[in-house]
Amino acid sequence: MRAKDKQTLNTLRALKSAIKNAAIAKGGADAELDDAEETNIIRKQVKQRQDSIEQFEKAGRAELADVEKAEIEILNTYLPAALSTEELGALVDAAIAETGASSRADMGKVMKILQESTGGRADGKTLSQEVMKRLS
Repeated sequence: MRAKDKQTLNTLRALKSAIKNAAIAKGGADAELDDAEETNIIRKQVKQRQDSIEQFEKAGRAELADVEKAEIEILNTYLPAALSTEELGALVDAAIAETGASSRADMGKVMKILQESTGGRADGKTLSQEVMKRLS
């Protein structure tokens, strides 16, 4: 607020509202979310903005798409550092070995373990793509 950065302020206000709404949905007005749940909400906010960018670009509204891109940059500063490709591959291999998965039918078991072990450092789409590569 003091920096008079309206875009950051509006983005953080929207994020705060999303977190509060999720907490209320979870357990009432006094409920609080843990770090993993908050990280998931931030990821959802980023995903919403990515979807908006696609729509704005299809409609030829580059200025609105630029605003959304800037908001994504702001939100990304509040996410944990993403896993490298090598780290992600090692985690996927370990999860497959742990579950004994051999086909895509076992993907759900692998994904459950991966989501717990990554701790929000990789989104679900990236995880599922890596698992599919290894189980095909």
